[in-house]
Parts: sequence; C-alpha cells; structure tokens
Amino acid sequence: MNDQLKSLLFAIVIVISSIQCSQKSKIILPPGDSDNGGLFIPDHFEALVVTDSIEGKARHLAVNNFGAIFVNLRYSKNGETIAILKDTTHNGKANLIELHGNIKKQESGSRGSYSTAMKIHNGYLYFSTELVVYRHKLDEHGEIVPGEPEVIMTDDHPHRQHQHIGKPIAFDNKGYMYVPFGGPSNACQVEGRTPGSPGMDPCPQLEDHGGIWRFDANKTNQTQKDGYKFATGIRSVVGLDWNPVDETLYAVVHGRDDLFRLFPEKYTPWQSAMLPSEEFIRVTEGSDFGWPYCYYDQIQNKKVLAPEYGGDGKIIGRCESFDDPVIGFPGHWAPNDLMFYQGDQLPEYYKNGAFIAFHGSTNRAPYPQAGYFVGFVPFKNGKATGEWEVFADGFAQIDPIISVYRAVNRPMGLSTGPDGSIYISDSNQGKVWRVMYKGDKNNFGENERANMGLRKLANHIKTPDEENDNLMKDENLSEGHTLYFRYCSACHQDDGHGAGGRFPPLVNTDWVTGDKTRLINIVLKGLEGTIEVNGLSFSGLMPQHSFLKDDEIATILTYIRTNFGNEASAIEIHEVSKVRKMLNQDKAHKH
Repeated sequence: MNDQLKSLLFAIVIVISSIQCSQKSKIILPPGDSDNGGLFIPDHFEALVVTDSIEGKARHLAVNNFGAIFVNLRYSKNGETIAILKDTTHNGKANLIELHGNIKKQESGSRGSYSTAMKIHNGYLYFSTELVVYRHKLDEHGEIVPGEPEVIMTDDHPHRQHQHIGKPIAFDNKGYMYVPFGGPSNACQVEGRTPGSPGMDPCPQLEDHGGIWRFDANKTNQTQKDGYKFATGIRSVVGLDWNPVDETLYAVVHGRDDLFRLFPEKYTPWQSAMLPSEEFIRVTEGSDFGWPYCYYDQIQNKKVLAPEYGGDGKIIGRCESFDDPVIGFPGHWAPNDLMFYQGDQLPEYYKNGAFIAFHGSTNRAPYPQAGYFVGFVPFKNGKATGEWEVFADGFAQIDPIISVYRAVNRPMGLSTGPDGSIYISDSNQGKVWRVMYKGDKNNFGENERANMGLRKLANHIKTPDEENDNLMKDENLSEGHTLYFRYCSACHQDDGHGAGGRFPPLVNTDWVTGDKTRLINIVLKGLEGTIEVNGLSFSGLMPQHSFLKDDEIATILTYIRTNFGNEASAIEIHEVSKVRKMLNQDKAHKH
C-alpha cells in the first residue's frame, strides 16, 4: 500500500471517528408536553412536567451530572427530607421517586422541616433546614453515599424560633460558603409589630442577624461564631447565588411588611401592597443595605427612611449612605430562588444572566396577590442591564389571584441540568417542570420574547390601579370585615384559608369555633411555636394584638366565628375585657 493510499484511509478513519463522536455527544432532548405543562414560555422553548406531585412540600432542587433530581422537602409523613427523581425511560418523566433521610426527626422540636437550600458543590450535595446546613457525599454515579449527613453549620442561637430563619447557601471559587442569618423582626421595633412602635436605634439585632456570614465550605460542626460577617443590613434572604463571571455574591431580599397596618396615618393600603421593594442585590464584603433603618422604594427609585425611625415614605435621611439594589422589584413578590445560568443549551442571550423564582405574595390585600412566576435579569459584560422580564408564567392557573390559597402552583426552586435544561419546582403540589430550548440559537431575539412581554400585563405582575383594582372598594363592608382586613387578612387571607405552611386557616377549625377564652388569649398574647390545624403543622409567630380595643377584638373574632363557613356564637365585649383583666393581673403578680 503506497503512502498516498495510507493517507487517504487514515483521513477516512478520522472523519468517521469525528462523526461518531459528534453523534455520541449530541444531546437528544425529550419532547415537551403539548401544553408545555401549563406554562407560558418564550417562542421555541418547550416544557414538560417531570412529575406532577411529590408527597411533601417541594422546596429547592438540584440536578446531578446524570440527570437525577434532588428535591428538598418541607413536609413528609415519614420525616424524609429529600426526594430523588429519576428518569430511566429517557422520556423526560420521572418514573422513579425515592425518599431519603430523616432530618425532621433528628431535629425534633426545632422546626427542622422547613427546607431552605439544595445545591451540588465539589462532589457533595449540600442542603439545609432553617437551623442546620448539611451535606452528603456523592459517589462517581452522582448517588448519595450511604450514611448520616455531615453537619456543616448550625444556628445555635437561643431564640431559634424566629422570623426569617431560612438558611439558603452559596459557594464562591475560593472554598467559602455564604449563609444569611435573617432579621428576627419586621423592623427591629421596641414592641414587636405593635402599631406606631419605634425601632431600636441602634438595632442590637444587627450584631448577629440581618446579614450574610461567610464559612469554610469543608469544615464540619461550625456555628455562627466560626463564620465571618460578610455583609449587613439585609432583612430576609431565601435566594442566594455566586456569579462566576464577576466573582461576586448576589441575593434576592424579602422587604419588610405591614406599612399600612402599623402606620395607617402615613401609608395607604395601595402603598402597603406595592412597597417596599423586593431587592436584587450585589453583595460585596462590607456591604450595608440599610435594614431596619431604611427600605427601597422602587416607584421613587430611592432608599427612604422606615417609619419606625421617623420616616414618612419620602424622607431619605441617613439612607443615602446605604447600598442600593441592582433592581428593585415590586413589594411582596417573595423571590425564593436565584440562579445564574451557566449552561449551553439556551440562546446566548441567557448565558450568565440571573433567573429568579417569585414564589408569590400573601399580604397584598385589598389588591390581587402578585408574583407567582419565574423572571429573568439579563447581564452583559458581567453587569446587570437594569431590565427584567417574564421567563415562565402560568403556575397559579388563575388571574387575578385574590387569595394565595387559590393559586394552584407556586414556583419555588431553580436548577440547571447537565444538558442545560432549566428545572423549576413548585411548593404547593411538589410539581417539577423541565424547560428546554428547541430552536435556532443564532436566530433568537426580541420577536421570540415578545409574547412574554404581554405577560407583564397580567394582574399578578402589573402594577395595580389604586382605585380599579381594589378588591374591597365596596363601601358597604361590615365593621368586622374591615377590621379583619386591616389586622388579619395579610396572613390568614381575605377568605380565611391561610397561606401554605406559614399561616394557618381559620376555616373549619376548633381553634376558631371552640374555646372562646383560648381564642381571645391568642389575640391578646400572640402565639409562638408549633400548632396543628386541620391535620397540618404550623410553626411560627403570631404577634400579640393587645393594642386593639376590647370592642374591636370582639368584632373581629365574631366575624371570623360567623364567616368562612363557621357557625359559632359571637364574642361579647365583656368576655374580652374579662380575659384582658386576668392577663393584666398575672403580669402584676409576676412583677
């Protein structure tokens, strides 16, 4: 065989090998559902439902290199904390669902079931409850290595049951893990959520809360004292991620609540529904975003002084010295996850941009609840463009959303699969979607996103009209309904059905229709800890409402005992007065 023929044969072998390698490496995406799983998404994207339900409340999720999906569960009857979804038929649908772990039982009495993180980092599956960050070692197949998880960090504060206690996590490229410690109050008030109560100044809670701490990602059994306070002035973070392009930490922040309820002389119900902003922030070492002294007003595009510190919605004062957000989203949208996209399947437009899962509001009454979609913030040359858009919508399946109870699904967690697909979890049913791009990446532009621009006109996304969108503009509302709206509906909703696992329902429960004295006590003293309502556990804090007059309490309680399908007897003023007198006597004896 001459040299020329050898060279020709060698070239043919190289070409055939290249074709075979190309075919092996080519990603074959499964078909999307005919209705895209009920979602509205940009043109040439397809979506499918990986699973329509998981037993337990699905929170955050992560996908390993083999396509297995790990989902952190909030509740599960048997105490399992992680659901593992596998597709062995390669049609995109999870045909195997395994439950793993028993963190809820390990943390008995510590609210350990409220899952707040799920990420794969350096061969480990990291996940958290409100109080503890754990990790499992993953083997070469991406499976959890049998055995108990390692404890990486524990929140060991004595006041372990407080607000904004979630432990989302993020990792940088230097071996550090970042964990927020949320502010244990609304705005550091002297008397909790009592109307008109001033804020403590300086706020002592900022010493070990209201900020983000940095830890060694590989060191076990750490507590907060082992960490380093990286940034402060941050009320509550559930979504946190590291941007590898500008090598900076980013977070999405839940703004404070109750502007109208606590300061009705300064704010209208509309302002309280719209404000303050949910902030998308760029967090550098030493950042201070101003909580509890200030909040960001996305309508005025500036940070203003909080009413607890003398603000009226316009005064700036000390707030000019604090850091501003990258973007200020409308109030109460509840951004619960943040993900910088590093995959290659989607068009270049999405590369290195930020996806945000807006879980949706509970406390926008008398206006429609808002959020309930996945948004996208484009980045260019490592910086946010300042714009945002709707990437996926249709989760709630209704519009307007009058009560959170009526929303069918609520987007919660985000993750990128090994092929670049985006996965989205739902906290209501435990539903999981997979979103894929099937078009020509080179021809993707504004036209393909135009239909998503129309989604901004939906009631749950657009800025509501102060008059026309008021769901309670009926001037003939009863006094009980009016008082209930002002002081109770933000948590228990206008229809009394509560909100997910956070606020218990007032419907068909002995807590409402039963013992009058117990019910009055709850209003006057508040309630903290775990209770069971209609077979579900609720663990949180209801602030005391002793600032209300006896006749107001009687009117509110009579309203809830005779509405929402309840048919209990009225609460009389003298019954409230009697319980208040007994409580005052108990206080006097203790002092």
